[in-house]
Amino acid sequence: MPSLTSLTPGRPASPGAASPAAPRAGRDPYFDNAKYLAIVLVAMGHAWEPLPGSGRLVETLYTFVYTFHMPVFIMIAGYFSRSFDLRPERVWKLVTSLVVPYAVFEIAYTLFERLTGTPDFPLSPLTPYWLLWFLPALFLWRLTTPIWQTVRWPLALSLVVAAMGAVTSNIGGDLQLQRVLQFLPFYVLGLQLRPAHFDLVRRRAVRIASVPVCLIALAAAYWAVPRTTTSWFFRRYGAEELGSPAWTGAPVTLLLFGCAVVLSACFLAWVPSRRLWMTALGAGTLYGYLLHGFVIKGAIRLDLFEADIVSTPTGRIAVSLAAAAVVTLLCSPPVRRVFRYVVEPRLDWAKKRNPDPAAS
Repeated sequence: MPSLTSLTPGRPASPGAASPAAPRAGRDPYFDNAKYLAIVLVAMGHAWEPLPGSGRLVETLYTFVYTFHMPVFIMIAGYFSRSFDLRPERVWKLVTSLVVPYAVFEIAYTLFERLTGTPDFPLSPLTPYWLLWFLPALFLWRLTTPIWQTVRWPLALSLVVAAMGAVTSNIGGDLQLQRVLQFLPFYVLGLQLRPAHFDLVRRRAVRIASVPVCLIALAAAYWAVPRTTTSWFFRRYGAEELGSPAWTGAPVTLLLFGCAVVLSACFLAWVPSRRLWMTALGAGTLYGYLLHGFVIKGAIRLDLFEADIVSTPTGRIAVSLAAAAVVTLLCSPPVRRVFRYVVEPRLDWAKKRNPDPAAS
């Protein structure tokens, strides 16, 4: 995912050590592993969406995964945004890492749609295409970072903002502001996290406790599938748009936030801490995120999801494994080298040069 890799600090020694060690230099493999595993869940979730007659089991897994997979990404993004300020070099980095890739891929996906069966598909920069909503959302969240670093109760205030978004149905679709508002508390929570919090969730006791918690969550998801809509988890609509009274938006916001935080902790408890084969892939999750949409949409255009085998349990497992394999490939160093100029452009030529102090 975007811009989760630029500020990775070293981590102190685990709780219980005799004395805290000095922070390690360089990237912490724990966070790269977490990002890779999370992007695999994102790709699998997107691959489950077009399955015809997916069945209650797949819908249960879909509900379970969608409870926490984007929240955990957003929390990590907030964690690595703690030092963000509005200095010119930081703002410029924000533009090149989020605004420019958003513009490039908004055009690319529009052309893709026009060339694959929707010739009149509109180019609308203020209406993000499908998965591209995350880029302008992260841009807006990071711009507000100094506010959340200043106010006394940032998380409580962000939950109020999210609840207000959920009870309002006339915000409109520009930049998918509903999602910006309703996912905001996870970013603010990430800003409040410290290395000690990640040490806490990685304790053996938490790892053991996460197993029954996840089993209970899966059972709850199985019960909820025929009784509610997964659209609540998208945070794209107000309560009234989902057929519920407006006032229900506030308690549902708090309920989903609590569930997401608990399941995110369970997920993070099982993320490996050491350097593994997936660690290098975690540094390229932005590539996997932006590019895998072409594969999913291309498979839909080719009617691959309509094949008879896809409707079988074996076929659904194959689709899940294929999604994981595709996004893994798209996060790999060779793919990153090819697409670096559009995903992580330098654009030094467009940056205003600082005046020479001696000349002034």
